[in-house]
Amino acid sequence: MSGTFPERTVATVRRTIAAPPEDVWSVLADGWSFAVWVVGACRVRNVDPDWPDPGEAIHHSFGIWPALVNDDTVVVSAEPARELVLRAKAWPAGEAVVRLELTPDGPGATLVTIQEDATAGPVLLLPAPLRRLALHPRNVETLRRLAFLAEGRHRERLQRRP
Repeated sequence: MSGTFPERTVATVRRTIAAPPEDVWSVLADGWSFAVWVVGACRVRNVDPDWPDPGEAIHHSFGIWPALVNDDTVVVSAEPARELVLRAKAWPAGEAVVRLELTPDGPGATLVTIQEDATAGPVLLLPAPLRRLALHPRNVETLRRLAFLAEGRHRERLQRRP
């Protein structure tokens, strides 16, 4: 994650998903599924038409009803089936950069690495170790949800084969 933020501040979580990178990417590329796998996002209001191209956004809400905050997450860079880097907004708390890296891990599996840290806002007042401590369990659950979706899509794709 060099160049995005200092490695020592990054919250990093890894999970092997029983689906090839293309099936994992299909979930990431489906902006309407964002609120299903991203912990904290509670609904998607709109998805820019060329998501996940750089500069495109998912317009989402986070929080618990009725205290919802509308914001968006913008693609910084994308390499299909390899990497997605996002600038996630969650104002008034701030902004973060999130990097999802997909690495083939044997036949039909993908090692997904998620790295995240705050880049703007009041949340930067928290020391890096506290930010990592807060982000770690959230991103463990985020990857669990991503795995459920990707593995389900993979099974469905295999069942459709002649």
